[in-house]
Amino acid sequence: MMLLPLFANPAARAGYSATRRLTPKWDTRKRLRFAEGVSLWLAVLMMLFVHPLYAEANEGGEDGAGQLYLMNGQSAWRQPALILDSDFDVQVSGLLAQTRLTRAFKNTSDQWQEGVFVFPLPDKATVYGLVMTVGERRVVGRLEPKAQARKTYEKAKAAGQHAATVEQQRPNVFTSRVANIPPGETVQVEISYQQPVSYRLGEFELRLPTTLTPRYMPGETVADTQKNWHSGWAMPTDQVPDANEISPFTVRANDVSPQSHRATMTLEIESGFPLAEVTSPSHSLHTNIDGTRVTVTPEGDQVLMNKDVVVRWRAVAGREPTAAVFHQQWQGQDFLMAMVLPPESTGPVLRRELQFVIDTSGSMAGESMVQARDALLRGLDTLRPGDYFNVIQFNSQAHPLFAQPVPAERHYLARARHYVHNLQADGGTEMAGALSLAMSMNKAPVEALVQQMVFITDGAVGNETALFEKIRRGLNDRRLFTVGIGSAPNMHFLREAARWGRGEYTAIHNSGEVNQALNKLFSAMDAPVMTDMNVRWPLHGAEPNAVPSKPGDLFRGRPLVQAIQGVPAAGELEVSGKLPGGRRWSTRLNLSHAAPATGLNRHWARGRIDELMDTASLNGESPNESSIIKLSVAHQVMSPFTSFVAVEEQPVRPATENMESEQLPTLLPAGSRSGMLRYPQTATVWPLLSALGLVGLMFALAVAMLNRRAIA
Repeated sequence: MMLLPLFANPAARAGYSATRRLTPKWDTRKRLRFAEGVSLWLAVLMMLFVHPLYAEANEGGEDGAGQLYLMNGQSAWRQPALILDSDFDVQVSGLLAQTRLTRAFKNTSDQWQEGVFVFPLPDKATVYGLVMTVGERRVVGRLEPKAQARKTYEKAKAAGQHAATVEQQRPNVFTSRVANIPPGETVQVEISYQQPVSYRLGEFELRLPTTLTPRYMPGETVADTQKNWHSGWAMPTDQVPDANEISPFTVRANDVSPQSHRATMTLEIESGFPLAEVTSPSHSLHTNIDGTRVTVTPEGDQVLMNKDVVVRWRAVAGREPTAAVFHQQWQGQDFLMAMVLPPESTGPVLRRELQFVIDTSGSMAGESMVQARDALLRGLDTLRPGDYFNVIQFNSQAHPLFAQPVPAERHYLARARHYVHNLQADGGTEMAGALSLAMSMNKAPVEALVQQMVFITDGAVGNETALFEKIRRGLNDRRLFTVGIGSAPNMHFLREAARWGRGEYTAIHNSGEVNQALNKLFSAMDAPVMTDMNVRWPLHGAEPNAVPSKPGDLFRGRPLVQAIQGVPAAGELEVSGKLPGGRRWSTRLNLSHAAPATGLNRHWARGRIDELMDTASLNGESPNESSIIKLSVAHQVMSPFTSFVAVEEQPVRPATENMESEQLPTLLPAGSRSGMLRYPQTATVWPLLSALGLVGLMFALAVAMLNRRAIA
């Protein structure tokens, strides 16, 4: 306590300085103690700072793991040794499209390589074939339970045999692995799949995804128990256990070879009726229409694999189909598919409580955010007197504009438009919190309002199943409508969220078609055109087995499509339902007029697998894996529990030669910002060395300051 007045007095300071000069030994001891104290604190800080960095760098000690993931910088990124070439050969007949997708993995290095590629397929794709081609040799893959297929592949890889496998991570995310690609050579992998063609308001649409928007993986990181199959930038979490399997690295187009990540495409459409036009909101096309047949190719012969390819076609006016039946016999069994379009009908205009939920997370930055704001502003324009509304934005957290829904009056709408214009994209995609807030918010203080929610997002999340469960359990009497945003949205989430929410979905491919897409959706939202659907197939012995077993409500311009096993092409199909206002409607189709088709058995089998998965989810149970595997193998269609694997008999890689494994990246979706880039970098001890250098510098500065003080 005496030091303060002593140092406050100039004379005392002078005397103290003189004393210091007269006692050099005491001064040296003082400085040494001070230096020891500084050193101790620096050592503690060094341990606190270095330990997590060293632990991160040390992850590389185990096979398949140990990578540092740089979210917005290339660092040590090097161009992949493998060049990826793709070709889409698509045949459309009726309501199904058959695609042969050929991937060529060309090894440009002087090392043997394994190629790992995580890629998208249409969300309703049914994979039914795998062929590996090495030179002139073709190896046809076989379908096995997923765990067994992995063992088959790993055994062949270790033995030096050519091998390929493809497996499903999500209904729209798959992984292809190709082992033992010789230096300077190419291995081709051909995947056969089919998908239903969308039909709405007289327009057919086909989507071919080519890249993935990086997904947000909520939850706490957990140990990766299958490190040798680790192939992504994300680590598994308690909410997304397979995060590492659905997170391919994302790079710019100029980060790969100019010959890589390009695709050729040929689309042959046999419609069965005269076509008026073929268009695309995503690419410029060459089209050759010949009556009921059209051939479509992209301009420039190739497309860059950085956005979905979307193709649409329409019938000549007055020739739009309103009903169709298709028939196939497969292994002695009959399969039928029917399409029925209800008549246009309008009911009374209903007052609505409309909640707009908009995704403002980091994945929406760029063109996606522009589209999302435009979509929400267009939605506000549809509000009518008597409606109530609210706006909720979400990223890492959810925030409502109003504490509860407010009337669609001029001052509230003006405030909402100003709010929407200023929305920016940043942060995580905590979608569960946004859904909880929207579903728990107090309703408007007005009776008899139709409860609706419009969800605007790119769907870039990894925990889809948990979100579907939240929608199913918490939506109550609301209906959920989804609006897909961006050049590569997660269509599986958008479609399934709308299905569980008893609503509709749409997707915006560019800012120029916001009004067109939203007009279709909001006209459908006025009311379902048909409820209480009932489909009666003629009974021929056993009870028919149809998918979907219970058709949902139909919205304007959307047909009923149902497939069935065990019913021959004879008799009549009766479809009935309730129109707006309560009037009953019904129609009959003569099944003997069914057109021949292929792939109906696969479409039906995929539908049955989906229903088995849904039933398990509804009952809170694990799926009946054995039943799904049995159905999958019987119809040779991939499922969540089965994979295709192809192995050449003779080993080709010498035992003395090592093999490197390379995860091929996907391209940054068109219109996305650089914040969505995901670059890999092999882990080293550079963080530790950097930390040591920094601490050493701090210590040197401390010593220099002490010396300067001693000299003074």
